[in-house]
Amino acid sequence: MNSPRVAIVHDYLNQMGGAERVVGVLHKMFPEAPIYTTIVDQDKLLPELRSASIITTWMQRIPRITSSFKLYFWLYPLAVRSINVRNYDIIVSSSSAYAKGVRKSRDSVHVCYCHAPMRFAWDFDSYMDHTRMPKPLKAIAKAFTMPLRAWDKANSKRVDRVIANSNVVKDRIKQYYGLDAAVVYPPVDISRFSIATGQPDDYFLIVSRLASYKRLDIAVEACTRLNKKLLVIGDGDDRERLEQLAGPTVSFLGRIDDKEVVSHMQRCKALLFPGLEDFGITPLEANACGRPVIAYRGGGALDTIVPELNGIYFDTQTTESFAEALESFDKHVWNADAIREHAEKFNERLFTEKLLHFVDFTIKERKKDTIR
Repeated sequence: MNSPRVAIVHDYLNQMGGAERVVGVLHKMFPEAPIYTTIVDQDKLLPELRSASIITTWMQRIPRITSSFKLYFWLYPLAVRSINVRNYDIIVSSSSAYAKGVRKSRDSVHVCYCHAPMRFAWDFDSYMDHTRMPKPLKAIAKAFTMPLRAWDKANSKRVDRVIANSNVVKDRIKQYYGLDAAVVYPPVDISRFSIATGQPDDYFLIVSRLASYKRLDIAVEACTRLNKKLLVIGDGDDRERLEQLAGPTVSFLGRIDDKEVVSHMQRCKALLFPGLEDFGITPLEANACGRPVIAYRGGGALDTIVPELNGIYFDTQTTESFAEALESFDKHVWNADAIREHAEKFNERLFTEKLLHFVDFTIKERKKDTIR
């Protein structure tokens, strides 16, 4: 019997975040499967994806598309619908926006790993906050959210199984789509990280895309106010604004290679995670280095941070609340081995096993329906 033909679909490959690392694991799970996506930026492609067969849409030919991809939000539904995966038996999509909208054949099975319902459509104001866009254009963009919501909801109904990456995303899928989703936590490559010997250095750390909705401004302002040393790793549209908010104790390192990131994680006092995230792989990577996290009490952090074990929470997304957490941090005693052990519960092997289980289960359900 021939092996099933598998295709992987992802929204766009022009960033190096947690969703893209999931695509990297999907590529390891299905190495022969092509990866379909709207656009790709080769300069920002994760090393594990550089040898993959990546097929883009006609949007790739738009001038400067990788640097201004948010402006073309209205084209992505058309681009995704142009992706042809009708010849595949299994489609695994990795989606926080558009990928779940691909067309498939009646006989194929589509399993969507949902990082979040489309943030642009369902949470427009926070998604576009501080984005450099003329007000008239932003008003036009907001007017598109209603048809996009309808499109997104209809596409979700056509997927054979939706899997959420956290409990908060599971709740949103129920709220927005009316669907019940299983939860499979994203994979953390624990083997990349280890605990350093000796005491940590005297600095806090951020590792993130510099986007306004991640609320990094809270951490930058709090560290500036309290004269705490902060290293910020990453780049993005919000960098200039954050640099203007920062005092002399805050340093922006931009994008650096993975080995340097791990070294900074191993030596930091704690990773700072001030945003309302759908999950958040980076805090668990810091935990795999034996380092705790200061996180906002909400979103995916509720699935990963156990107070006093691997981090502490702050309760409101204000500079004052974050500053209180920073000031209380040194009162806690941290056990690096226990923190690392907690992170191992989110390893890549468990993700692979659970996702394959749901793919197999969905195929069996489809066969039962066909017999009936």
